[in-house]
Amino acid sequence: MTDPNAIDGDEDGDEAASDETDLPRDVADEVERLTRLKRTTVDDNEATAYEQRRDDLLDEHDFTSRIRDDDGDDVLVLHPEEWHEDGVIRTDRIEDIDRAVEIPLEGTGDPDEWDDVDAHNRDLVATVRDTHGDVHANNAAILADFAGNHYAKPIESLTGDDLAEFCTDYFVRNAWPSDDQQEVIAESIELIFETADERVPNYQF
Repeated sequence: MTDPNAIDGDEDGDEAASDETDLPRDVADEVERLTRLKRTTVDDNEATAYEQRRDDLLDEHDFTSRIRDDDGDDVLVLHPEEWHEDGVIRTDRIEDIDRAVEIPLEGTGDPDEWDDVDAHNRDLVATVRDTHGDVHANNAAILADFAGNHYAKPIESLTGDDLAEFCTDYFVRNAWPSDDQQEVIAESIELIFETADERVPNYQF
């Protein structure tokens, strides 16, 4: 299976070296999952355990987290630790703003429901892989992350606005797709919905 975090680079390894300073997508996904669990549990001990696990994961990659209120919607913001001093961001230390990860916390608060949705989406990804190959399947996996983590929806329930957000923001800022994946993302979305026996809603890309 192709690593969805891999980025095609030159043989001298410059891009690979740069990628080492970014937060891996699977880590960001797990941080988001733990954040959602912390916010929805009624058990203080569980909340503390989720928070500690999240913070430990971020510490391993020298990142921090905070929740930002964005017009009434909470957004999980992940920043490199080196940008901070005494809890305040120093703008003079920011060399590449794309290293930041921002995740709207708008999905379900029910972990069991999230698990069911994620299992459904992963089955769809597996079918896409069997039918259409790894590149389209890797795009399907990224769309599954977006649909489950952001909206707790089956992929085929995404709206046109959801898909526009995915294509113009999430896919380019948080997914680190390969060149091959970027070239076929529109076709991938068509094939994913076709595999789910649904029409693709109209969206702007």
